[in-house]
Amino acid sequence: MQLTVLKAKLHRACVTHAEVDYEGSCAIDGSLLDAAGILDYEQIQVYNVSNGERFTTYAIRAATGSGIISVNGAAAHRAMPGDRVIICAYAHLNAAEAINHKPRLVYLNEHNKITRTANAIPVQAA
Repeated sequence: MQLTVLKAKLHRACVTHAEVDYEGSCAIDGSLLDAAGILDYEQIQVYNVSNGERFTTYAIRAATGSGIISVNGAAAHRAMPGDRVIICAYAHLNAAEAINHKPRLVYLNEHNKITRTANAIPVQAA
């Protein structure tokens, strides 16, 4: 049995650009891709905290240290500069691999600077 598990997350990234006429994808600061372990051209899910939109695209590398999060092509209609988004990548693991899997969680401030990293999400209390 194959399970789909969270591989990596950039939590609350701030969209810096929305470029409808750029070839589709999501350009992400290279240092953030590396911190999360997201590869160039890897499929990602983008969850827009600001407006509730959710979409699938792929990651491309923006200049390292630039802070760029650019939503491009048709997806640019679903995000605008200043929106806060959660960017996730998933992996397919077998049940035995999934038991010990730990995602790479990268938490960002409003300037897309890393504030902390983790490999587990705290248990939610009521």
